[in-house]
Amino acid sequence: MAVTADIARTWRRPGQVLSGLLGQGAREDRALMYLMTGCALVFVAQWPRLARVAALTEVGLDRLIGYEVLAWLFVWPLAFYVLAGALWALLRLVRLRISAFAVRLALFWGWLAATPAALLYGLQVGLNGYGPGAHVLGLLWLGAVLLFWGAGLGAALRARPAQG
Repeated sequence: MAVTADIARTWRRPGQVLSGLLGQGAREDRALMYLMTGCALVFVAQWPRLARVAALTEVGLDRLIGYEVLAWLFVWPLAFYVLAGALWALLRLVRLRISAFAVRLALFWGWLAATPAALLYGLQVGLNGYGPGAHVLGLLWLGAVLLFWGAGLGAALRARPAQG
């Protein structure tokens, strides 16, 4: 199924979608693609905000975009891998049998699946600045990431015992 259709289905049944993704086998290239696509979409979501900042200040838009490229396409993917590794180690400490790949896939897919909210948040901040609407959409985005990640971890734990 197309990734976009899976993203739409995740907003209705997040655990079911991740179970299907785990059923396709452990392919790190696919998980990395989900992470990088999610980070790239969040980078694109920043453009309206960056255009607003550039218009209100003397900092050039090209400079702001350069900083965001560095952050979203190089730094944040590494941070996500560290976060997934730390969570896997924590789950192993509490004796939950789950593979490191399943933890990574749950996190990376949850991040990608929540990008529609990130795009809406970026548009809101770019057009109206930081205000109540941006705060509500920011909470929606954060809540979606946490919900999808948690549902994915739950599906992975129910699926089968980990191999390692």
